[in-house]
Amino acid sequence: MHTTAEETAEILSSSSVRATARKRAAAKWAAILIIGFAIALSPRPEGITPQSWRLLAIFIATIVGSVLHPLPIGAMVMIGVIALIATGTLTINEALSRYADSTVWLVLGAFFLSRGMIKTGLGHRIAFLFIRAIGRHALGLAYALVATGAMLASVIPSTTARCGGIIFPIASSISEAFDSKPGVTARRFGAFLMVTLYQSEVVICAMFLTSAAVNPMLAQFTQQVTGIELSYSFWALTLAVPAIVSLTIVPFLIYRLFPPEIRHTPEAAKMAAEELVKLGRLSSDEKIMFGVFILAATLWMTKGWHGLDYAVVALIGVGALLLAGIIDWDDVLGERNGWDVFIWYGGLLMMGSALGETGLTKRFADFSASFTAGWRWWAALGILLLIYFYAHYSFASITTHVAAMYIPFLTVVIAAGAPPFLAVLALTSFSHLSASLTHYGTTTGPIYFGSGYVSQSDWWRLGLIASVFNILIWTTVGFSWWKVLRLW
Repeated sequence: MHTTAEETAEILSSSSVRATARKRAAAKWAAILIIGFAIALSPRPEGITPQSWRLLAIFIATIVGSVLHPLPIGAMVMIGVIALIATGTLTINEALSRYADSTVWLVLGAFFLSRGMIKTGLGHRIAFLFIRAIGRHALGLAYALVATGAMLASVIPSTTARCGGIIFPIASSISEAFDSKPGVTARRFGAFLMVTLYQSEVVICAMFLTSAAVNPMLAQFTQQVTGIELSYSFWALTLAVPAIVSLTIVPFLIYRLFPPEIRHTPEAAKMAAEELVKLGRLSSDEKIMFGVFILAATLWMTKGWHGLDYAVVALIGVGALLLAGIIDWDDVLGERNGWDVFIWYGGLLMMGSALGETGLTKRFADFSASFTAGWRWWAALGILLLIYFYAHYSFASITTHVAAMYIPFLTVVIAAGAPPFLAVLALTSFSHLSASLTHYGTTTGPIYFGSGYVSQSDWWRLGLIASVFNILIWTTVGFSWWKVLRLW
């Protein structure tokens, strides 16, 4: 067979692309290895064991790898775990210990619950009900989808499942229904909606213990450093109030700064009504799913009464869905996002906990606290919170940000004299709010930005403005609410 000139050009082009990709990957791996070995071979502080120093080197290299992304984060963490075992830094039982942690299974179980929510269509029905009720105006339509996301976040920890599986497809369909597509018609409606939904999602992630996969990790790290338990009910009580204020103000802010050309959207409410007619009455599967949804949320909120671990509640819900046939074993095996989180979450939780036991984070805190020595605690808290927040420009996920900076900054802030509850709640909320800054700040960024409705300059500009308003809201409304609750 003879190869045509076009085929030859295509082969050469593909080969060139692969070669460029390999060079970029090689450069990333070189940076990771150089940083890891530079730390491992540098002089150890007095009182720090060789194993502890190797642990720090491998942890930092893993975090750098998660940022540079030569491999997916799950693969990077697995390589880090293997390195800890292969170098004798930890035994295999120690390195794998956190995969038996209940919080890891809570997150995995909640992913399976979200699969049932999507499979039964209940999530879409909830969205259409909100749109039919308040979707006759552009801003009301945005609020309807935001309210849907907030409601689902009370049980579904996957932002990808909520946004990619439910919210984004509906938002995309509505935009196209108004003849708003990426390009010259983007500002008709789609651009406003995509920015608003993303900026609202980062707030929603801070609302509940279950609203983001990283939240149980934040709870674990918090208890490790301070002994404070961030239970489901405590999290909702303390963080939902400032979150609701943000979810009210931020969409309105974007509506004023980046308004859609189409302001009145009765067609959206009509479309939602038509979709609800097509869905018909609640199916038996939806009723069972809704019952499990309510049961899980209720048991999580009332843990203090019955004592069931959060993971047990999630697994009971999964078992109920399996027995009822709402999900099957193939759904469990096919939940790729859930198993991916299981791998990186257990590994990072183990590394973070092991580092805390070495004394290295305390050394870092003592060293850092010296820079704010003599400052009023509120001044030190303010500066450190701003550094923590805007450092997220350097991170491609909330998880890597939390894994790298949460424990050291929490330790430093408390060492500076800040009330522990105030420090915990501020850093916990800022961990999510900071993702508003960029189009890669968290996993939903590529979904909404990748739709092509908004330029990067507009995305970053609006993200920066939203970040200022969120900081003001959470340091006024949030701090005041926590004062009312007598937490500081």
